Formats: sequence, structure tokens, C-alpha cells
Amino acid sequence: TTGAGHGSEQIERMEPVRDRVIRVTFNADVHSSIQWSFKPQQSEIFVVPGETALAFYKAKNPTDKPIIGISTYNVIPFEAGQYFNKIQCFCFEEQRLNPQEEVDMPVFFYIDPEFAEDPKMAKVDLITLSYTFFEAKEGQKLPLPGYQ
Repeated sequence: TTGAGHGSEQIERMEPVRDRVIRVTFNADVHSSIQWSFKPQQSEIFVVPGETALAFYKAKNPTDKPIIGISTYNVIPFEAGQYFNKIQCFCFEEQRLNPQEEVDMPVFFYIDPEFAEDPKMAKVDLITLSYTFFEAKEGQKLPLPGYQ
């Protein structure tokens, strides 16, 4: 899973690792409990560790009733998750979409420059960020991910 983004001072001081280009692909799924259309607005972007990036997903409620959704995410390969830091994201927050409403959902992130120093990441040049939306139920709590 991804890490929580660091403070703005640390982000401003990051040194991009220009000789290490990583392709980040985006995946979107919806659980059978929710009738939304949900997809990434870009299939991939190229980033370097230590540089921020912005990607967008689009969600639409094609029904005639308001629906509240909540998303979870994961990063593949799992070992890269500790270096994938989201600064701003729509995950784990309830999103209410009115009938026929369509919204853009930004994900602002960076890959920690330490990624380039980790020998286990030496052959990793592709990371996939995947989200799944579920319908939010009264009192339902989704487990928060954490890197162990």
C-alpha cells in the first residue's frame, strides 16, 4: 500500500532521480455493490522518483438516485507501495454522486527518491495504482492499509 505524503517542506527539498524513469499505469474497478462508471482518465504516465505527478479518475453515477461510494487502493508490485506517496487522493473518503453526476477525481502523488536506492526495486520500472469503489453502507468501516 502507499504511504502518506510527507510535509510540503520535504517535498520541496526532494531531488528528482532523472536517470530512473518509471511507468505508472492506472486501474479502476467497481464492486458489484455500486452501479457507477469509474475509470482512469489516462492509462499511464512516466515519472521519476522525487518528482510530483497528477493523475485523474472519472466517476459517474448513471442511476436516478444519489449514491455514496468509497474507494480502496493498492499498488503493484506490493513492495513498491512503501515508496508511493499520495499527497492528495479521494480514497477512504465518502464520495456522493447525485443522479447522472460525473466528477473528476485527482490523485497527486510522488515516488520517494529512496526508491532508486533500494536494491529490491532495481528491476522495477512499472508500478500500477489500482482503485476499487464500493457503495458506502451506514456504519461500514473499510480497513486502512499500511505498509508493514
